[in-house]
Amino acid sequence: MPTSFFVLCCVSGFYLLISTVTFIYYWIDKRAAKAQRQRVPERRLLSLCLAGGWPGAILAHRLLRHKSVKRSYQRWFRLMIFLHIVGLGQLVTCIYQAMQT
Repeated sequence: MPTSFFVLCCVSGFYLLISTVTFIYYWIDKRAAKAQRQRVPERRLLSLCLAGGWPGAILAHRLLRHKSVKRSYQRWFRLMIFLHIVGLGQLVTCIYQAMQT
């Protein structure tokens, strides 16, 4: 039981950290877009989402209204969320099974 709690705390902490970093990158990109400066590449933003920063990206979409309309980006972004939900489902299943034994 303590081990599974530790794993959940670590995973939650990681998601919080990478989401904060992702939100900051979206904010930097939004400012660069407004100032017509060099932008953060979409590949980097999507990589951060794939690394686990998708909650921060969702928050940035809502609060900053950034990257919330472009269809090609949204398609990839939704794929990243789907992959993480599947992965989290697998993690929860493994932890549940470990708790049962």
